[in-house]
Amino acid sequence: MIESVVNIDRMEDAVALFGSFDENIKLLQNEYDVSIVSRGSDIKISGEPENVALASRAIDGLLTMIGKGETLNEQNVRYVMSLVREGGEEKLTSLWGDCITITSKGKPVKPKTLGQKNYTEAIRDNTIVLGIGPAGTGKTYLAVAMAVKAFRAHEVNRIILTRPAVEAGEKLGFLPGDLQNKVDPYLRPLYDALFDMLGAENFQKYQERGNIEVAPLAYMRGRTLDDSFIILDEAQNTTPEQMKMFLTRLGFNSKAVITGDITQIDLPDARRSGLVEAAKVLKNVEDIRILRFSEKDVVRHKLVQDIIRAYDKYYEEGKRKNSHGQDKSFNK
Repeated sequence: MIESVVNIDRMEDAVALFGSFDENIKLLQNEYDVSIVSRGSDIKISGEPENVALASRAIDGLLTMIGKGETLNEQNVRYVMSLVREGGEEKLTSLWGDCITITSKGKPVKPKTLGQKNYTEAIRDNTIVLGIGPAGTGKTYLAVAMAVKAFRAHEVNRIILTRPAVEAGEKLGFLPGDLQNKVDPYLRPLYDALFDMLGAENFQKYQERGNIEVAPLAYMRGRTLDDSFIILDEAQNTTPEQMKMFLTRLGFNSKAVITGDITQIDLPDARRSGLVEAAKVLKNVEDIRILRFSEKDVVRHKLVQDIIRAYDKYYEEGKRKNSHGQDKSFNK
């Protein structure tokens, strides 16, 4: 057993570090099996030497966050701990503080992980970006934030959001109403992100003026989209033909962001995914970036990370069994 001391200059930083009811410190204690106590301006960490060293590095990372004006919560405490496990906590200094835009309620939108930061930088620096990764990594939300930022800065005249109308197991064909009413359920996540950024009134105003368009992918055929920021969401459910059609809509002074999760393909009859194919075809094309998120970039509830990890493990085990001929029914 050893003891290490971390000195904190400001009492406010110590309060922020511990969190409500010491919730942040409890996460660290459980993760590293150490005891952490506050003695005035000192934080004392005691336990096995290796665990104390890890906990000290995590606390240094969290204090870096606090110094950048970030509020600690369970998600970013766990993220710092994951970086410490990989020896990458020094990268934190480049992450915190960047604000993409402000929501209609005055909340700053910022990347919360290094994967998200790389994603937003890729969107800024490239004409086409493919964001591929699991649910909860902020692919769509951050793309909408970057679109709103470009629109507010008058870098583009229009924001166009689209996604393929493919049912995720449910049948929506008998919903009442006209065509717009029928496709709205598919587009609801895009509406929600725009409402959050712009507010409902501004969204409606810009939509009536033609500055914002939310439409199924089928509506893109035959168009050339100039001066536009175009987002194709749920792109894993495009066919290769649809993906090629979408990519060739790009006009002058436009950007396109394509997002999707290749583990959630809902195409019927085991058809090939246009997103999977595009990631292979376009990987060496200049001015196109392909960003892949992992479960570490999930910014929803911790259980979402655990669920993704459990499914990945389950499918990997299934692949190993299939490769050895032990369980041919795994994917049936």
